[in-house]
Parts: sequence; structure tokens; C-alpha cells
Amino acid sequence: MIREATAGDIESIKSCAVAAYAKYVERIGREPAPMVAEFATAIDAGNVSVVCCDSLVAGFVVFFPEETSMHLENVAVFPEFSGRGLGRLLIEHVEAKAGLAGMKSVNLYTNEMMTENLSLYPALKYKEYKRRTEDGFNRVYFKKKIDPRPSH
Repeated sequence: MIREATAGDIESIKSCAVAAYAKYVERIGREPAPMVAEFATAIDAGNVSVVCCDSLVAGFVVFFPEETSMHLENVAVFPEFSGRGLGRLLIEHVEAKAGLAGMKSVNLYTNEMMTENLSLYPALKYKEYKRRTEDGFNRVYFKKKIDPRPSH
């Protein structure tokens, strides 16, 4: 079940981010940005959804509109729930929201040291369109075109 996150989910979301991204600290040389993100504002804005299993938060996604695209800021699943397709469901949730909002694409970036993502996103039909260093992180940018499905 995917639902909009509430203020009551913030501790679970923070714990999930830490657990999901911990394996990257050594590769990157510091905590990835999602481990230290400020989630309360995004939750208040309605830009965070959670996926639940047995009423427990199993993962989350942060996203927001940017002009004609939806930006997928962060997607994470607790390691004990990984391998169940929950991350993919969260990404598809953002794609559906983008289509319903009439957006033309979903954009995201990942750290180049998160090598698993460099094959995951292309498998989900995302195309790499640039690489650059920002805030001390070497980022790889991806985009997926979406068929806008505005609601009436």
C-alpha cells in the first residue's frame, strides 16, 4: 500500500534513509545527501509517499514538480524489505503522479558511486543525460519521458 506520508512517519522515513544509504558511506567518503535530508518540509508539502507492509513503513519516495517535469529526489526501502519490488512500485507511483499532473518527464540523479543505480534506472527506461559535480557529489542525471494523462 502506498500513501501520502504524514508527520507521524518522519522517524520511520529518517531511519529508512539511514539504513538504505549506509552501504554507500564508504564508497562516497561521506554520508550521501539523503541520509541528512530535511524531510519535514517535504512531508508538509505533500511531496513524500510511503509504502507499507503489515502497517509498517517499508520505504518512501520524495518527489516534486519542476516546470514540466516531476523530480524524483529520493527513493529508499529498508534493507529487510529489499528485493520485493517496493522501490520499483514507489518509482512507478511517482511516474503515475507525473502523468496525472500533465508532466512530460520524471527526472532524477544518483551518485556515480551508487553503481547499482547506474544499471537500475536504464532498466526502468530512464536515459542518462548529463553528469556533473554538485555539493561535492559526482552526480549522474536521468530522465524518463511520461505520457501526460491530465485528470479532468
